[in-house]
Amino acid sequence: MHIKIEKKEFSETVHIAARFAERKSATLAALSSILIITGDDGIKLRATNLETGIDLKLSGEVVSEGVVAIPAVILQQIASSLTGEGKISLEHTGDIVTITSGTGKSSIKTVPYADFPSIPFPENPKNRIIVPGVLLKNLFTAIASCASNSTVRPELASIYLAIEGGVLTAVATDSFRLAEKKVPLSNSGTQGKFLIPAKNALEIAQALSDDEIIVSFDEHQCAFVSEKGMLVSRLTNAVYPDYRQIIPKESIVEAVVLRKDFESALKRSTIFSDTFQKIRISFDPKKNNFAFFAKNADIGESNETLPARVSGSALELSFNHRYLSAVLGLTQAESISLTAAGIGRPLIIRGMNDTSLLYLVSPMNQ
Repeated sequence: MHIKIEKKEFSETVHIAARFAERKSATLAALSSILIITGDDGIKLRATNLETGIDLKLSGEVVSEGVVAIPAVILQQIASSLTGEGKISLEHTGDIVTITSGTGKSSIKTVPYADFPSIPFPENPKNRIIVPGVLLKNLFTAIASCASNSTVRPELASIYLAIEGGVLTAVATDSFRLAEKKVPLSNSGTQGKFLIPAKNALEIAQALSDDEIIVSFDEHQCAFVSEKGMLVSRLTNAVYPDYRQIIPKESIVEAVVLRKDFESALKRSTIFSDTFQKIRISFDPKKNNFAFFAKNADIGESNETLPARVSGSALELSFNHRYLSAVLGLTQAESISLTAAGIGRPLIIRGMNDTSLLYLVSPMNQ
């Protein structure tokens, strides 16, 4: 195999592919490698860790065809060292691949490519939707942080995706807070639901292009296909809890506050939170204000009162401040609405005029 590729494109593509290679694989060296394939389809780079996989197209000149597997860490280090404009030459002979850039030359020992596993593609071609890549990236990046970090319950460490009535609904929860985001789709025929591990969704989000993405899925994996290539993730084989049961149907109080006021007051209050990261919020409909209170025996205390539009009954609840601040990454609305159903009941936060978001937080003991 012998190919010639622009330095910049080669470097960028290698860095993306390397994210999907197994970082520590003592049993199968091919999993820690990037596979380079040349043929009738041009030049492709592949990598997989059996959880996720990537198949990227790369433009360049194919002098001679072939297949080679190169350790991902080494190839990434070489790609990082490439500077300036121009092309590199990559030539494979025997068990050595030689990369030439200008006057420099590197010879790398290859890995047997026969051990490289195939990257499975969803079998049912009917289960597919088209979504702008930039929208999907933002969705995964925002909501994945609300999934559980523990794998004890794999369904809670996943993002639940449901397609129904021309709407894509994404949900993530760690049982302490829950985020639901809805995205309208241009194609309304497809229906289905699946669970993708949150860590896989984050990896995929970092590699997706901004262009339109075809999302295909079956019982075992989902694929994200664009003109630049394909990304694949295994799916979580579990049943997602019926999260709608925990969403209060009624509320006793609502406050509407400016996002910037909420953000700055919360930021100052967190300085005074205790070892449990607790902050108390209060609704005061008589004075028409909303307040944060935090107290730390070693530091002092803070009381932040915000002008708000408050309706309903007076109420105080305590929350982990990290869970309250997480909503700021889920909506860009200028004002946010906070509704509560009573003591011990979850708080629901929405962006005003943002019907795509529902964010729920469970309170702490007072």
